[in-house]
Amino acid sequence: MGIFERFLSLWVALALAVGVGLGLVAPGMFEVVSRFEWARVNLVVAVLIWLMIYPMMLKVEPSCLKDVGRKPKGLALTLIVNWLIKPFTMAALGVLFFRHIFVGLVPPEDAQQYIAGMILLGVAPCTAMVFVWSHLTDGDANYTLVQVTVNDIILVFAFAPIAGLLLGVTDLSVPWETLLASVVIFVVIPLGAGMLTQKRLMRTGGSEGVERLAKKLKPTSIVGLLLTVVLLFGFQAETIVAQPGRVLLIAVPLLIQSYGIFAITYGLARGLKLPFDVAAPAAMIGTSNFFELAVAVAISLFGLASGAALATVVGVLIEVPVMLSLVAFANRTKGWFPARNLGT
Repeated sequence: MGIFERFLSLWVALALAVGVGLGLVAPGMFEVVSRFEWARVNLVVAVLIWLMIYPMMLKVEPSCLKDVGRKPKGLALTLIVNWLIKPFTMAALGVLFFRHIFVGLVPPEDAQQYIAGMILLGVAPCTAMVFVWSHLTDGDANYTLVQVTVNDIILVFAFAPIAGLLLGVTDLSVPWETLLASVVIFVVIPLGAGMLTQKRLMRTGGSEGVERLAKKLKPTSIVGLLLTVVLLFGFQAETIVAQPGRVLLIAVPLLIQSYGIFAITYGLARGLKLPFDVAAPAAMIGTSNFFELAVAVAISLFGLASGAALATVVGVLIEVPVMLSLVAFANRTKGWFPARNLGT
């Protein structure tokens, strides 16, 4: 491991501190950056995410989608966790904490808003950052793409009904422009760039040339991750400082949800004897969230200053540190899983 990988936790902690510090002393800079967006997707963050996932996209084979039928177990696990377990455990945890455990600490109307924000996070499985987590665990690039693609297709049809059911809202409006723009920005564009680069490299240096470039770009990927952390925490620095108690209260059930869903998925993957490069991404995609969509829906339904919007923002803030801790755990437990087999 290089210096970036060995001390990644330290770099992330420094990035968190730098982000909050800059957000407080130079809020105007982050305000300018926040204006560069399309369909509520920040384009500066998008570029940084491209830096992170491009090395993985280099390894994607164009024919991978047709292999879904041969390797159903990992995909089935992801879909069951994302759509039959995760939204409902998130709603249950929200109710448990904000109607019972934290009762008296938060006004009832705010508590209901926090539950709503948590539900929106729980119904939105990850689209972009899962490629980063998969890359950091040496996940199967082709299979990760399959998992993300199928989940995105289901998301189009299932997000509104499930979120509406759990929220008790019958006329939930999905910001389709945000959903479609995110798929194009975070999947289609980097995938196309990676495949074009791979095609050119295969003609000149073969698969070894592809591997050399992916390895060479790994530090760039980590730098993109750290700059993303700086931006995310810089955007929300004032919220963190102004409402630290509320942020911590919301973070508690979100942390339990994240680690709990990972434990369920990872444990089931081990029971199914999935290979590690399929099991790790399956657990990561179930644990992380499509926070761009969740934030957009929370703002459109409840307003920018609402408790629901705050809850989705807290989801954004805890995601990177939580997912990095799970990446580290997965890499340490790689030996729990068998070698690759065709029945994944």
